[in-house]
Amino acid sequence: MRILLTGSSGWLGSALQPRLEALGHEVVGLDPVLSARTQVIGSVADRDLVLGTIRDNRIEAIIHGGALHKPNIEHFENTDFVTTNIQGTLNLLDAAVACGVERFVFTSTTSLMISQAIRAGFQGGARKAAWLTEEMSPEPRNIYGVTKLSAEHLCRLYHLEHGLPVVVLRTARFFPEADDMAHAIEQSDANTKANELLFRRLTVEDAAQAHVAALERAPSLGFDIFIVSAPTPFQPQDCAELIADAPSVVARYFPDYPRLYAKKGWTMFSSIDRVYDPSRAREKLGFVCRTSFADVLAALEAEV
Repeated sequence: MRILLTGSSGWLGSALQPRLEALGHEVVGLDPVLSARTQVIGSVADRDLVLGTIRDNRIEAIIHGGALHKPNIEHFENTDFVTTNIQGTLNLLDAAVACGVERFVFTSTTSLMISQAIRAGFQGGARKAAWLTEEMSPEPRNIYGVTKLSAEHLCRLYHLEHGLPVVVLRTARFFPEADDMAHAIEQSDANTKANELLFRRLTVEDAAQAHVAALERAPSLGFDIFIVSAPTPFQPQDCAELIADAPSVVARYFPDYPRLYAKKGWTMFSSIDRVYDPSRAREKLGFVCRTSFADVLAALEAEV
C-alpha cells in the first residue's frame, strides 16, 4: 500500500516506517521537522498541503501519529493544540474521504482517560487504583487530552458518515524522555520505566507493531478503539491494595523482584493509581506487546 505517515520524524515514526517498508509498503512521511524519514515538510493543519499530498501520492492508507503532546503544553497555546490535534485530524479525514483512502489509523493516548479523581487515587468515593478499559467515559484533565478525545470523536463520525475504516490506538507511555514529573519521583529513569511496564508503559517497538496490526485489521473492524500497553499481571481485585501498598502486590506476582531490584539498587513505586487493561486489543485486534515487566526481570537476572 501507499501509506501517509504523519509524525514521521518523531520517536514513533522512527520505529514504524522501517517496519512498514519491510512489509513492502511505500511510505510518505509528513512532519514539520526535517528528517531522512520525511518527504513532505509541513503541518497537518495545512489543509491544502494535506489534500495535495494525499491526492498526488495516490495514498491508500493513513497512519496519523503526528500531534502536539503533553510536554508541549508548557510551550504552546491551547489554540495550537486545537489547530494541530483537532483541525489537523479533520483535514486528514476530509482528504481521506475525498481521495478514496481505504483505511485510517489514529494514534491516540491513554492520557485522555486520566481524570483529576484518578490522579488523586479515588474511585467511587474509595481510595483505590483505577482499572481502565475502553468502556469508561473519559474526563481529560488538560488540553492535550481534550483535543485527542475530540479527534477520536471525529474519527468515529467519519466512519459513521462515510464508511471510512478507522482504528484508534490509545497508546500508553512509550516516549524516551524522563517523566515530566521526574523531580517528584525517587527512582532513576530506567527504574521508573521498568516499574511502569506493570501498568502504563510499552516499548516504542511494540507501539509500532500495534500500528501495523491496526493497519491490517482496519477494514474488517470498521471502527474500534484499543488500549495498547504492556500486559499487566494485575487483576481488578488488586486495585485497593495497589494504591495502599504496591510493592506487596508486585511481590505476589513476581516473588524474585525484590532480590533482583535490590541487586540493581532499584525500588518499586509505593503506590500505583491506575492500571491500563489491554485485553481488548488481544481479543479483537490480535495484538499483544512482546515486552513486559517479566522481561525486565529476566534481563536483571542475566546481568553479571
